[in-house]
Amino acid sequence: MVLMTEVNLLTPVNVREICAALNIQPTKTLGQNFVHDGGTVRKIIAAGRVTAGEHVLEIGPGLGSLTLGLLEAGCRVTAVEIDPVLATALPSTVAGQGSADLPLRVLLKDGLQVRSDAELNEAPLINGEIVEWEAPTRLVANLPYNVAVPLVLNFLEHFPSIQEILVMVQTEVAQRLSATPGGRIYGVPSVKAAWYGHAEMAGTISRQIFWPVPNVDSSLVRITRYAAGEGPELGEPAVSKEAVFKLVDAAFAQRRKTLRAALKNWAGNATLAEELLAKAGIDSVRRGETLDINEFVALGRAATELGIVS
Repeated sequence: MVLMTEVNLLTPVNVREICAALNIQPTKTLGQNFVHDGGTVRKIIAAGRVTAGEHVLEIGPGLGSLTLGLLEAGCRVTAVEIDPVLATALPSTVAGQGSADLPLRVLLKDGLQVRSDAELNEAPLINGEIVEWEAPTRLVANLPYNVAVPLVLNFLEHFPSIQEILVMVQTEVAQRLSATPGGRIYGVPSVKAAWYGHAEMAGTISRQIFWPVPNVDSSLVRITRYAAGEGPELGEPAVSKEAVFKLVDAAFAQRRKTLRAALKNWAGNATLAEELLAKAGIDSVRRGETLDINEFVALGRAATELGIVS
């Protein structure tokens, strides 16, 4: 990665000084663990495969550790922060570590409620200017552990412009997002991520680069959106995401049961569950954890044709 902009990344001293100045006590409720190691920040930015000038979305910038790394790499950054204290302080931190002219916009909002480019364009640059950027093409973030999966799925759904996501999450979450059929950790996050793209583990992160030190291990996971012609075979007419996701939720609600048993109540009765599985060409004694995304799509199509879902 070629460094494009003169920026001073946050050090452990910086992190503690900023927290003290803002009277911040990191909270588990918001999943606040702040990165204070410049080498790790650059490792994450490199794994994010960003390019200079690219519009990158960051969710939960916190004190600005990754934000500064993205700006150092020459990116234009829109940061979405739910904490008003952190959102208000971030422009000053970035200006102090770099320049008030750096291309950073800060949006004070819950990332789960952000649904459009128009919302992002409401956020001012740190010098106060309002600019309209094209839709973001990449998301790079250190996500709060307790809402990581919903955040990832929200931005995959509502921002089709985002071609790749690179997030640091709890290792267990990264493994679940990138799991393949047949394993015990394969489940709802794995299948729903596979609706949008290819998920893969992209590295591990030491606990020691956070303040405070978390009680869990962290890893990077990358989701690359399918190119044209890739992805699940939706058929004609195309089966809806909503229908498929309802099937996924039902199949894993009782993951140790056969699909015939797991889908019985959801389908309405055992006979309908059997008919659904037969129509989709899936053996009723299989379990949900053995099905790939295309098989769930087949179930979604069958459920739609049978009138079980609309």
